Amino acid sequence: MKLNHLNISVTDVPATVALMETYFGLSRSDMPCNEHMAFLHDEGGFLLGMFRAGEVDYPKMFHFGFVQDTPEQVRAIHAKLTEGGFNPPPMREEHGRLTFYLQSGTGVTIEVEAFLGDRDR
Repeated sequence: MKLNHLNISVTDVPATVALMETYFGLSRSDMPCNEHMAFLHDEGGFLLGMFRAGEVDYPKMFHFGFVQDTPEQVRAIHAKLTEGGFNPPPMREEHGRLTFYLQSGTGVTIEVEAFLGDRDR
């Protein structure tokens, strides 16, 4: 079984689209993309739908994550986000991985992580 799509609520669709395209490699699909809704996809065919909401109140633990192949890639994304004006918290090592969580400013939390050392995924 393969996860096909996820629809999320965000407070600012264009800002979330820019974040996902610029820092996380998602691309616009051929579906609508405007200030009310947008659809982005990854290279594997996963579709992320975003819909504007006045307020977003996800449970505290809700987030989605981007796994990287190496810790260096995590560091590079962290640096790029910082250079782009975001304020990601410091990276940390936990449970055999390097990780950080970014509060997007549009209602969603994003995790970026990579396993440390040689580990089967």
